[in-house]
Amino acid sequence: MSEKDDLIAQYAADLKSKFNITPDMDLLTKVTTGCGPAIYNLDAALVSGSDPAELETVKNNFLIKKLGLSDGPELDSAIASVIDTYGSSNPNKLRVVIYYMLTTHFNKESVYS
Repeated sequence: MSEKDDLIAQYAADLKSKFNITPDMDLLTKVTTGCGPAIYNLDAALVSGSDPAELETVKNNFLIKKLGLSDGPELDSAIASVIDTYGSSNPNKLRVVIYYMLTTHFNKESVYS
């Protein structure tokens, strides 16, 4: 398996253990690919749930620019919900997992078609 395949398997395991869901592997692969080389950089591959600037980046760069959503309180609420479910004490919140959960939350899977 390639390094990317190993990471996708790790993301799928996180989705199963932290969110109790079995991911759509095709969508998970597309979200992973969409993150580009950031998945290989430890700092860029993680999201700090306690850093307001980091959460603003998720909102602006992913939810608004990538998924095409309009800014509003529901975006912040969705991010907070995913971070909370992931576990606020868990420092290793994987960006791909968060993006996957937000994509499915807003029913924006079509962005990756």
